Amino acid sequence: MKVLKILLLCMALTACEEQYRYFCQNPDNFYREQCQKPRCQFTQTCPEYLVAPVLEKQIEQTRPASEPTPVR
Repeated sequence: MKVLKILLLCMALTACEEQYRYFCQNPDNFYREQCQKPRCQFTQTCPEYLVAPVLEKQIEQTRPASEPTPVR
């Protein structure tokens, strides 16, 4: 019984890691070659197709102060 509890605990902890369905969905990979157009357009795995709100936030954070924020 004790072995079963330890096994279940290990399985639960390994399931907690952060995973992304697509490579380009991970913010760490936004600027990798396979996540850039035109390469990602055929498979529609470009970051702006998969996680547009996250990408917009990253762009706003890196935008220079002199550049105006776009109005929607």
